Amino acid sequence: MEKILCATRGGEASHRTQDAVIAMAKEAGASVLFLYIVDVEFLKVTARGVRTDVVATELERMGEFILALAVERAAAQGVEADICVRHGSLIEGLESAAREERADAIAFGRPAGSESSFSLADLERLAAKIEEDTGIQTYIV
Repeated sequence: MEKILCATRGGEASHRTQDAVIAMAKEAGASVLFLYIVDVEFLKVTARGVRTDVVATELERMGEFILALAVERAAAQGVEADICVRHGSLIEGLESAAREERADAIAFGRPAGSESSFSLADLERLAAKIEEDTGIQTYIV
């Protein structure tokens, strides 16, 4: 294993995932590619006039900052890491980044109670779908 893709969104739950992936990379002698996906689809449900391009730009800046912090966490533990920002849906972003960046593995954080967007069963299904679509081994850490 040479490169592990890890999607992250910031916050305490993401820090636990980042630490687990950094440890996994260190043990395997791999690098980490931290991914942030900008998805503004949620804006379509509002009746207010919102400029999605402006919101997307702000979310991208926030994502770049979150990713920079993750790279610092990895560097502090002696692991090489890089960043990747994608726009679109979670699945599309994960799959395109994994393929284009030639990831050998994709790691997901284990759901942590009410902080998580997914149940463990939902995450397992998502990981299996992505593994099937890409042929890249997935891990829940």
